[in-house]
Amino acid sequence: MRGQDRKEACLKYLKEIFVPAMRMELGDFFPALRRVCFRSVDNRMEKLQKEREILNQDLIEERRGKIDSSPTSMKNKKCMIDDLLLLQKADLEQYSHNTIKGLISTMLTAGTDTTALTMEWAMALLVNHPEVLHKAHSEIERNIQQGRLLDESNLPKLLYLNCIINETLRLYPVAPLLIPHFSSEDCTVGGYNVPRGTMLIGNAWAIHRDPKVWVEPSRFMPERFEGGETEKVDGYKFIPFGVGRRSCPGSGLAMRVVGLALGTLIQCFEWKRIGEEQVDMSAEFGITLPKIKPLVVMCKPRPNMIDILSQL
Repeated sequence: MRGQDRKEACLKYLKEIFVPAMRMELGDFFPALRRVCFRSVDNRMEKLQKEREILNQDLIEERRGKIDSSPTSMKNKKCMIDDLLLLQKADLEQYSHNTIKGLISTMLTAGTDTTALTMEWAMALLVNHPEVLHKAHSEIERNIQQGRLLDESNLPKLLYLNCIINETLRLYPVAPLLIPHFSSEDCTVGGYNVPRGTMLIGNAWAIHRDPKVWVEPSRFMPERFEGGETEKVDGYKFIPFGVGRRSCPGSGLAMRVVGLALGTLIQCFEWKRIGEEQVDMSAEFGITLPKIKPLVVMCKPRPNMIDILSQL
């Protein structure tokens, strides 16, 4: 599979995998009906699994071929697959072929849709609040040397950018309902008696917008995170990645990826709404939280970044 074909196949897979995965059927809630229900989701997921196997195998073989043909030139251009293949040479049992394919699948499925949704919500909020966008750009200008692109090493200095990301995740957590937990003992929650062993699903959306713990909870105000706001209320006030041992293991990576991508977009381009009306912020509730109307905005390169962009 050629490079462009592979990219298109990868994007097609990522778009399709989340459609059947988000659907629910009667058999999911009433196991007795599974024998009589037409399991269209199961059939589609089986087909997508075969497509995923082909895609993963192609990605691995492409990177393996480049490493074997030109190991010296790959030293400064490694990706995650390259590192895994090099580790496989040292320890085949630990880094088996199936292990590598599983890690690739995890990165593609768990680390793409949620990251893209966070980026879309953040950009929608920024074009609706140009004063916040201007403040974020000013911070980048102060901390990044003229004539160079923002990189990961700059992120710890961009505190306001981090506040924007946190505020985006507060208002629009891309996983509004958290991973299910079980109550370890009998307890009372909101006046309800919850027996031990009950499945509990945390509602991050409701917690993040609770007026009892947040000042003006519906307002986009990144400054609220400048004073360590998330450390209050027993640490369970801000939980976009869940809590406890079942919290998202990729939260650190997600924050770096979103920070780098969002910061680069702010640094390199000027952004505006298509018209005078505010961007529609309606959300479609499900396992994830996409916008009902995809974001459409205008952008143009910032004059001082044109030369750098032309070299990419």
